[in-house]
Amino acid sequence: MNSFTEISKFFKSEYSLNQDGLEELFSLFEVREHKKGSLLIQAQSKEKQLRFLNRGIVREYYSNQEKEININFYVKPQFISDLLTFSQNSTTNKNQECLSVVEVLGIDRKSFFDLLEKYQCGKSFVESSFQKLLKQKEMLEFNRITKTPEELYRELFIYKPEWLQSIPQYHIASYLNITPETLSRIRKRTS
Repeated sequence: MNSFTEISKFFKSEYSLNQDGLEELFSLFEVREHKKGSLLIQAQSKEKQLRFLNRGIVREYYSNQEKEININFYVKPQFISDLLTFSQNSTTNKNQECLSVVEVLGIDRKSFFDLLEKYQCGKSFVESSFQKLLKQKEMLEFNRITKTPEELYRELFIYKPEWLQSIPQYHIASYLNITPETLSRIRKRTS
């Protein structure tokens, strides 16, 4: 499969780059493969690239000296950069670890914004990305505060079954902010 098939679908459906713009964009992306266990980004570093997950599984988490809390997983072709820190050129609080061998397309920050400005779609890209990001964050916060771990697990079962099939259960438990033993009991009750 061509490394640019999925990202091409994304840009053709979401943003108005013409064919020349798409070709120029794709010429700037680098294809990189990362080993299982490697970090794509580490807390207190800058997001220097816009990264698109082509294949593989990535977990996103916060950590301190005591523990790690999973906040997201990426299992489908999609952008995985911390868009807020990427756009503002600031440091991130997130970490991203490869849970499998991962193929990522990456373009450096300056090249990306120069290209968007050239084709006059940069503002719409950033605004649309932020709208989606804010909506997801709001929904996640609301769910984590108002729903029980069992309700959250049921939602994963309905809306993110690929997570439950591909991601180790102890990572799912961390995402739900429960112990693996509690997750095991919930799984027995819901099956």
